[in-house]
Amino acid sequence: MAIAVTTMEHHSSRGDALALQVALSALFGFITTLVWGLTGGGYFWPGWVWFALALAAGVHVVIRRALRAAPGRFRALRVHGEATGLFIAAEVAIWALSGGGYFWPVWPASVLLLALGAHGIVAGMRPEGRELELEERVDELTRTRRGAVDVQAAELRRIERDLHDGAQARLVALSMHLGRAEARLDDQPELADLVRKAREEAGSAIAELRDLARGIAPPVLADRGLAAALEGLARRSAIPVAVDAEIDERPPPVVETAAYFVAAEALTNAAKHAGGAAARVSAAMERGTLVVEVSDSGAGGANPEGGGLTGLRHRVEALDGTLTVTSHRGHGTVIRAELPCGS
Repeated sequence: MAIAVTTMEHHSSRGDALALQVALSALFGFITTLVWGLTGGGYFWPGWVWFALALAAGVHVVIRRALRAAPGRFRALRVHGEATGLFIAAEVAIWALSGGGYFWPVWPASVLLLALGAHGIVAGMRPEGRELELEERVDELTRTRRGAVDVQAAELRRIERDLHDGAQARLVALSMHLGRAEARLDDQPELADLVRKAREEAGSAIAELRDLARGIAPPVLADRGLAAALEGLARRSAIPVAVDAEIDERPPPVVETAAYFVAAEALTNAAKHAGGAAARVSAAMERGTLVVEVSDSGAGGANPEGGGLTGLRHRVEALDGTLTVTSHRGHGTVIRAELPCGS
C-alpha cells in the first residue's frame, strides 16, 4: 500500500508540474499578445511565442508519457511515434506562421514517418524483443515461485512446531499417565495388560510423530542453524560421519531446509549401500551460494536417477540450485548441492 501511495504521489507531482507549465505558458502568451495589441498590432509576432510555449509543453508531455510507459518490446516504438507526431506538428506550425505557400513540411514529415515505419518493422521482427519479453516473464515466474517455496517452507516449519509442542507433548504426557496407572494395577493383571498395551501404542505414536516431524525439519535447524542440524544427523547416523561446516552467516530458511534434506537423504543412502563405510558432510558458503557435499568411501555405483535422488534434485532445482551425483564403482559416491542464497 505504501508503494502504491508513493507511486500515485509521484505521478500527481508530475501532473502538477505539467499543469503549472501550461498555466505559466498561457499567462506569458497572453501578456505577449497584450503587448502586441498595445503597440499597434501589425505582424502577429506573438504567434512565434505561442509556438515556442506550445512546443515546450508538448516536449514535456512526450517525456512524461515516456517515463510512464510500461516496459515491453514496443515501449521505444511508442515514444518514437509520439516524438514524431510532435515534430511533424511543429513543422506544420512553422509553415503556417511563415505565411504558408509551398507545403514543404511534407518532405521532413515523410522522412520521419519512414524512420518510424522502419523502427516498427525492426521492433516486430527483432528476436531480442521477444527474448526480452520471455526474460521478463521468466523473472516474474521465478519471483513468484520463490515466494511460494518460502511460504511452503514456513508453513512446514509451523506444522513441525505444532507437532512437537502440541500432539507429541500430549502423547508423552498420556504415556506417563498410563505408566503410572499400570503401576497401580499390579493386583489386576488383565487391566494392567490393557493399560500396558495402550502405553505401548502411545509410545509407537510418539515415535511415528517424531519421524514425521524430523521429515519436515528438525527443531535444531530452526533454533541453532544448519551446522548444528548436520552434527545431529551425524550422531544419529548408522555409519561413522565426519562433519565440516563453515557457514559464517545463516542462509534463508528455505535454503537451510533444502540443504539439510540433501545431507539427510545422502547419509541414508550411504548407510544402506556403502557397506558401513565412513562418510563426510561438508557445508560452506561460496560467493553467495551454499554448497553441501556428502561423500562416502563405499562401493559406489549409485543410480543418479533413483527415486530419492530425483526427489532431492527437484527440491534443489526449485530454488534454482543444482545437484550433481558422482558415483564410480569402487570409488565411493559424492553428492553435491549448490543452493543460491540470493533473494
